[in-house]
Amino acid sequence: MKTIAMIPARYAATRFPAKLMQQLGNKPVIRHTYDNTLATGLFTEVIVVT
Repeated sequence: MKTIAMIPARYAATRFPAKLMQQLGNKPVIRHTYDNTLATGLFTEVIVVT
């Protein structure tokens, strides 16, 4: 059975536009979110929904 994680990624946020594209260390915030979600081992697929 597939278990899919869907990460909502809204670029046009009102309080902090483009927040997910901001660098956090060496990667954008959305990449950290994706990598950490995948690393849990709970999901067979991780999708970023834009």
